[in-house]
Amino acid sequence: MKHHFKNICIIFLLGGFVFGSTRVAFTRPGLMIRIPTSSNQKTPYLFRTGFGTEIHNFDPFNTAKGVYFDMELNKGFAFGFSAVQGGDTTSLATIAESQYKPTVEFGFHFQQRVFLYNDISLSVGLQDVVFQSDQTSDEILSLNKALLSFFMVLASEKDLGEYKMNTYMGIGSGGLAPMDSIEVDPDSVTTSTGVFLGFVLKTPYFARRGGMDIVGEFDGTGVNVGLRIPLTSDYRLNLGFTHIERLPDWDKRYWAGHPGFILGLDMAVPRAPRRRIDGGPSGPSNIYAEGVSGGSESMSLHHDSTITMANIAVVTLRDSMALMNNEMRNLLVRLSSMEQNSKFLSDSLSSLNLETNVSEKNMNEAMRHLSRSLRYFYAGDYREALKEVDLALELNSNLALAYARRGSIYYKLGDVQRATINWNLALRLDPEYADVRNILKMLHENNLNSANFIEE
Repeated sequence: MKHHFKNICIIFLLGGFVFGSTRVAFTRPGLMIRIPTSSNQKTPYLFRTGFGTEIHNFDPFNTAKGVYFDMELNKGFAFGFSAVQGGDTTSLATIAESQYKPTVEFGFHFQQRVFLYNDISLSVGLQDVVFQSDQTSDEILSLNKALLSFFMVLASEKDLGEYKMNTYMGIGSGGLAPMDSIEVDPDSVTTSTGVFLGFVLKTPYFARRGGMDIVGEFDGTGVNVGLRIPLTSDYRLNLGFTHIERLPDWDKRYWAGHPGFILGLDMAVPRAPRRRIDGGPSGPSNIYAEGVSGGSESMSLHHDSTITMANIAVVTLRDSMALMNNEMRNLLVRLSSMEQNSKFLSDSLSSLNLETNVSEKNMNEAMRHLSRSLRYFYAGDYREALKEVDLALELNSNLALAYARRGSIYYKLGDVQRATINWNLALRLDPEYADVRNILKMLHENNLNSANFIEE
């Protein structure tokens, strides 16, 4: 691996060319306008595609435009494809009669992440392997070796609370090297490298759709700024300016470093959730070494907004389910309390029914004993009649009739005192017992005879 890395560095330092291709904004892999990027985590999208347009003049209308496709494969390897048509380079004096048709360039772009350390990543690659339609050649497509751009980029990703800052710096050749913005000698070939740097600031604005990005960079030839505005969770509108330091020269003829207004649109197709791996690197590691952890396969700091919205929905549903579970528990507690009250009332009712049944049974038994005592009383067997009355009182001690009967029996036995006591007890239990009251009144008047006692 070290041998290959040295070869890449040698080619990178010695193989650049002065004149860069028409690098239409937002048509290269990554989130920046023109410079390459790197990340310490795998991109959250399966692939990304879209178009970009640079408007260099309105009268006459002059644009450079292109479409692109890029995706990241395993082990940090990414590639992209772009098809670009540059602007008309004819001078303003003759542009009305110009028959110039800009060539179409088909470019391929490759890069490999080679090193990770916490939030730092390093990538090397090759951009602008361009096949173009040449008006002066018989070939349909020809490889333009002068446009090759070798690069090395170092990236840092920082979390700043609600904001996230990604910074990139590196060196490159070809389109990433300084170029003469006016005078270009197509026959000259020199070796040149340039420095580029840039940043992406992810803001909390439009957070539900993924957040708006502010982009700024120096691409080796000029300063570019832009905005990436989310239209939906997967679509973004790209706006900005290229070479803002040359905006005063807007009305001059088009050249390779001409300022322009950027307009573009990109679409990102999110990965399946099962393919996303959480986590990140915990220390220095070489991604080519065996036993590499899953950090290089984890999600990017730029989480796909679709997943973010899904996570919000899941959290909301989880909170709703927790609230419903609490309500269910409260209802179950109330139901348990009501069931306990119901069982208590049921037991009380059963107890009352049992007491009523026992009371009715005792009453029936007591009445049978009183009925037998009456038969013994008429038969003159006062002792047996007294036993039956006592048995009746054992079953129900609140029978006024039983006390009245026992008083009559004692009177027949000649025990007036006990008879009086039992008649008084009967009258106490039933103050409306007129027969007992009359007997006691007559007894008091000494007019009671043997025919006046209670026999009922």
